[in-house]
Amino acid sequence: MIDGTPLLHVYAAYRRRQLASQDPVRVQERTLLHLVATAAKTRFGRDHGFADIRSIAEFQARVPLRRFENMWADYWQSSFPRLVDCTWPGTIPFFAVTSGTTTGETKHIPCSRDIIANQRMATMDLIVHHLHARPRSRLFGGKNFMLGGSTAMNEIAPGIHAGDLSGIMASSVPWWAAPFYYPPRQLQAITDWEERIDKAAPASMEADIRAIGGTPSWLLLFFDKLATLRPERGRRLASFYPNLEMVVHGGVNFAPYRGAFATLLEGSNAETREVYPASEGFIAVADRGDGEGLRMVVDQGVFFEFIPVEELDSPSPTRHWLATAEVGVNYALALSTCAGLWSYVIGDTVRLVERHPARLLITGRTSYSLSAFGEHLIGEEIDDAIAAAAQSIDSQVTDYSVGAVFPDGDNAVGGHLFIVEFESGDPGPERTEAFRETLDRRLAERNEDYRVHRKRDFGMRRPSVYAVPPGTFAAWMKTRGKFGGQNKVPRVINDQALFETLRSFVGVPVAAGADGER
Repeated sequence: MIDGTPLLHVYAAYRRRQLASQDPVRVQERTLLHLVATAAKTRFGRDHGFADIRSIAEFQARVPLRRFENMWADYWQSSFPRLVDCTWPGTIPFFAVTSGTTTGETKHIPCSRDIIANQRMATMDLIVHHLHARPRSRLFGGKNFMLGGSTAMNEIAPGIHAGDLSGIMASSVPWWAAPFYYPPRQLQAITDWEERIDKAAPASMEADIRAIGGTPSWLLLFFDKLATLRPERGRRLASFYPNLEMVVHGGVNFAPYRGAFATLLEGSNAETREVYPASEGFIAVADRGDGEGLRMVVDQGVFFEFIPVEELDSPSPTRHWLATAEVGVNYALALSTCAGLWSYVIGDTVRLVERHPARLLITGRTSYSLSAFGEHLIGEEIDDAIAAAAQSIDSQVTDYSVGAVFPDGDNAVGGHLFIVEFESGDPGPERTEAFRETLDRRLAERNEDYRVHRKRDFGMRRPSVYAVPPGTFAAWMKTRGKFGGQNKVPRVINDQALFETLRSFVGVPVAAGADGER
């Protein structure tokens, strides 16, 4: 196989010089004004006077924040699935079908050829940063494995298709990259995730895998599959992929998984590198070490707005952009893109850690705040507490979900129920109790409102922890029709009906949700 890495080094050197001289504020201003000018003759552009917009302030004054439901009702639903000059010029050829993480609601996000091209260019930044960190890399001397959705898409109208974003991107791999891509097209097209993995896993051990990427929980399941196929090799990835250089992860906070991946990568030369691709647009990629923040992709057809989370549902929320957003504040993120999304609230929350270059941390979802009793926990705080609790008992968490258990006739005070899947199985009563104590303490350290509500169990009782066997969450997701690919286990479940389905599935006894005893 011809090693394509030397050519990539040439591109990477050019791109690094470009990034080094980049002014993110000026680039973002040019990006928005270009988007507005391009879409001026669309229905959306005419409705909002795009032809007269000359500044970001004018844009924000004319274009309100919208969520999917608003865009769908106001612009997409009436002509779906054939959107022609609706919110972006031309015909939208693809729709990225979201996983509906928290509520199970399926959404079709417009995916133009422009956004596909820009997503592809943003993905190249991942390679640029990797080659900078690993000058002797031979990443394209072998295969790069994307553990994503199927490339088999539904044709919902002549020439218009819908499917997973990862599947759309995989089906659009440029000709020059195809020889370095794994799995082959016939395996990518298999719609059943388990069948695809059953066939891809053994074949991958015969390929020269240099990089592998996906959502952490599904990567762990895949690595378990490898260990089952070749138990004599143990569990370390170096035993299966000796030339592995990079494990790419994204989609969820990595903190609860960090320990598990560190163990898997012992004896390997591979690094972990985080990406932040959303169905709506590619947002950021790690250019530094693990946990140091992700560099925003500011020059690929996406304009970013930052809304203070506490103002998101107010009549006139403050709308920042890179020129005015502050470091250290928790913001809801809104995007305007070259697929025709305009001031579109994507449901993620972020915190800037640097402004030049623009770098952020993902803190959770707008729906991933837990405040059933006024405790105001955010996803980042919960993930951090889970990771600390797992470390305190020298264990690793494969996945978890948390929801509220409200007061009833027997309990005057409510609390949180954590359903936790440990990699090695039930840790037993004593270690589960130690896990719970650390979890409770860490949440109180991170969050003042939680600490006040937990004081002397007055506003909230201590959290309950219910351990479930390995594979439980995968099985539950399968019953929901959300198995594999880009589907994510909902970490914080505020929908009580959905939480009850999980409780019923795992068989949580009444006592576990009432007083915290396992």
